[in-house]
Formats: sequence, C-alpha cells, structure tokens
Amino acid sequence: MNKISIVGAGRVGEATAQFIAYKDLCHEIALLDINQGAAEGAALDIQEVSPLIQYDTRLYGGRDYALLQDSELIIITAGLPRKPGMSRSDLLASNVEISNGILEGVMKYAPNSMLLFVSNPVDVITYNAFLKTGWPRSRIFGQAGVLDSSRMASFIAMETGYSSLDIDAMVLGGHGDTMVPMLRYTTIAGIPVSQFIDEKKLAEIIERTRNGGAEILALRQNSSAYDAPAASVAEMVDAIVYDRKRILPTVCILEGEYGHENMAIGVPAVLGKDGVEKIITLEMNDEETAMFNNSAELVQKDLELLKQL
Repeated sequence: MNKISIVGAGRVGEATAQFIAYKDLCHEIALLDINQGAAEGAALDIQEVSPLIQYDTRLYGGRDYALLQDSELIIITAGLPRKPGMSRSDLLASNVEISNGILEGVMKYAPNSMLLFVSNPVDVITYNAFLKTGWPRSRIFGQAGVLDSSRMASFIAMETGYSSLDIDAMVLGGHGDTMVPMLRYTTIAGIPVSQFIDEKKLAEIIERTRNGGAEILALRQNSSAYDAPAASVAEMVDAIVYDRKRILPTVCILEGEYGHENMAIGVPAVLGKDGVEKIITLEMNDEETAMFNNSAELVQKDLELLKQL
C-alpha cells in the first residue's frame, strides 16, 4: 500500500503508526491530530527509529486534513479516552461529534479510501460513518474482536502455560461488557479449549476478557490500553495490504446476517485488498445466539441514542 493515514496521534494512534511502520506495510504514513505539534512530534520520533528497526516507511504529521490526500486506508483513533468508571457508551455523544468532523475531511480529500475505526464506542461510530458517507459497507469497518480475541488467548496461555502461538480464540458481538466469547471455536493446537480448562476457570477468563480494557485502565489510572489495540489494528492492516483473505473478527455493517440489519457489530469477516470482502456466518447454538442477540440489542440502544444527536 502506498499511503495510510492515522487520525489521532495519542497513544493508540502513535502505537498504531509504530506497528505499521515496523512491519513495512506502506510507503507513507500521515499522522493527524488536533493538538499543535502532537502528530509532527510522533511522526518524527518514529521516523528516527527506522535505521535501527530497518524500515523505509516515511512518516509526517500535522493538523490539516489535506494531509489525507491520496490515502488508501484511514485509521481513526481520535476521540476522548475512557476514564475510570466510564463505559464506552458514556463517550458516545462526544466521540460521534469528533468523528463527524473527521468524516468531512475524509470525504473531501480521500473519497476513495477505506475507513478503519478504533474510537469508542466503535460499533456506533462505525455505523454512523456508514450513514454519513453513503459508502459501500466493504470500505467501512472497525477493530474490536481482534483485540478481545487476543486478550482471551493471552489469558488462556497464562492459565495453561501453553504457547500463545497455538491458541486461537474467537470473540464476537459488541466491544466491551457484551462481547460474545465463542468457546466452541476457541482451540489450542486445534483442540477445543474445554479439553484443557474447566468450566469455572473458563468463566473467569471470559469475565477478565470482558473487563480487559478496564483492568488496564484501573492499573494505570492515567491511560487506557494502547499497545494491544494498536497491534490488533496492524494485524487487520496486514491482512488488507497483502490481500491475505484472513478471517478476523471485525466490526461490520450487517445487512441481515445473524438476523440483524441496520447496525454494526463484531462478526467474522474475510479481510483483503478491498476491505471487508465477505461476512462469515457461523452456526450458533441456542446459548451463543442468545448472547449475540443480547449484545446486538445493547448496541441497538446506543444507535437509538445516535438518532437523538
């Protein structure tokens, strides 16, 4: 890919630029931030690492949306961060307003780009962008499930002592408290995780996964997670840049899949050079269906709030 832009040069945005540059996924990265000097400073800092890590990505930053010109993919991390005790939904009004301002710049300078949202609440902001732009749903998607799945896989590795390289976890649904852990599709070297961990401990791992971001926020106090979210974004970008056709849990616009429409929520999707190339419909049992529908219902409540803004 020639050019990727990242809007929001805070900790998540800067870490995302680092991972993308380190993996040499594009020729140019443009960083944008409302705060004077923030994007320029982050871009310069990452650029100065290139001789050490050995990558040729060129980075630059600024405040002008004209920097988005010719972007093939735009990653939006801008928004107010959560503070201790806040839910992702608490951020809805403020971050939708921020997102709308960004979308004006995107539609003016990069009308043919793909949009990858990270800002919370990601389900609502992704769907809002779909409504505002009128673009095909293949070009508008969000990151949530890759991070949640990685967190669950990490906790499984910590519990079992087995290599994280052999663990595949699948988490769908809304990002946060209503995420849907798909234990039947979670394996260690292809073996169902239930063969290794009892039901009680799995329930504890699921609960810890649901509160993964809040746990880090509570420990740090002054910052939410940024390394794991950024690495998760880079994983999705890698699938798109190299047209890998990877199946990754992605916040997608639904048009009848899983019995839902007119909303965005985390489902398995094929990611390739055209963005979301296909949504994979999993067979769910009654328990999984109930959890997914509950998650979708809560996302829908946030979407009702969106209509009032």
